[in-house]
Amino acid sequence: MNLRKQKKRQGLSRVEVKKKIVTSITNYLVLKAVKFTNNQLIKLLGLAKASFYYQDKQASRDEQLKEQILSVLNLNPSYGHRRIALALGIGKKRARRVMKKYGIKPYKRKRAWKKRRDLRRPPAVFANLVKGQCPLVPNYTWVSDFTYIRHQQRYIYLATFMDLFTREIVGWHISNRHTKELVLKALLDGFKTTNFKPPRIIHSDQGSEYNCQDYINSLDYLKVNISMSKKGSPWENGYQESFYNNFKTDLGLEFDRFNSLGELVEAIHQTINYYNHQRIHTTLKMSPNQFKQNYYLNCLEKVV
Repeated sequence: MNLRKQKKRQGLSRVEVKKKIVTSITNYLVLKAVKFTNNQLIKLLGLAKASFYYQDKQASRDEQLKEQILSVLNLNPSYGHRRIALALGIGKKRARRVMKKYGIKPYKRKRAWKKRRDLRRPPAVFANLVKGQCPLVPNYTWVSDFTYIRHQQRYIYLATFMDLFTREIVGWHISNRHTKELVLKALLDGFKTTNFKPPRIIHSDQGSEYNCQDYINSLDYLKVNISMSKKGSPWENGYQESFYNNFKTDLGLEFDRFNSLGELVEAIHQTINYYNHQRIHTTLKMSPNQFKQNYYLNCLEKVV
């Protein structure tokens, strides 16, 4: 096996690989009753003496970085190597290498992006207006969806509205029923956050909560364009699907650990606030709220 293959397979530095080869050859010669000193063997193999006796400092640096990574994961269990690299101000390749070396893995849940209930419904009359769109200002495009959380043989439902530019959850509502009121109250909460300035477009899937006449009439009255994914195509609303995947991981998947429904509801609000104000978004390289503040500060500097 050459040095490159052995280095890649075992995660060793080049100096460590050379040293290991020399040691292996020395052990073999000892078994064959051939006596060589280390100096003679190094000279025989054409290696630099300094490289054999050099003590590599990479291992101690990796050990220090491992502790820093574990410290970040202690506060943010779902962070992968990209977010960890951003949090520590290091390269993502270095973070990935050390995590692989020590077998460090974030806390993740399996995605299940299937919405069979949409397949039974007739196609919606609204087209997908956000496909391939990249908003350049806040409060232009919102995306919405809802999810369920099971707690002690009961279900509660969470509806959210996300600003596609800042990735901030601008409005949300929790209920024990998934009805049109769940979505309408989350929409109202979003309007309160933005001082009742509606966005230009709101995108969602084709759920009955979004196809109801009250929801459609409300957005028509506010002159908001309605956008919907094709039925059975949750990836067309991937921003919200991704949010819920990470949200449930941050909330902790054992929802029955909460002694009461009130504790769970409080944890949901805290997790959304954590997402908005602290959690690093890999696209933004910072939290949604910080990204929004930086945007308005840059706009103010241009005006001044």
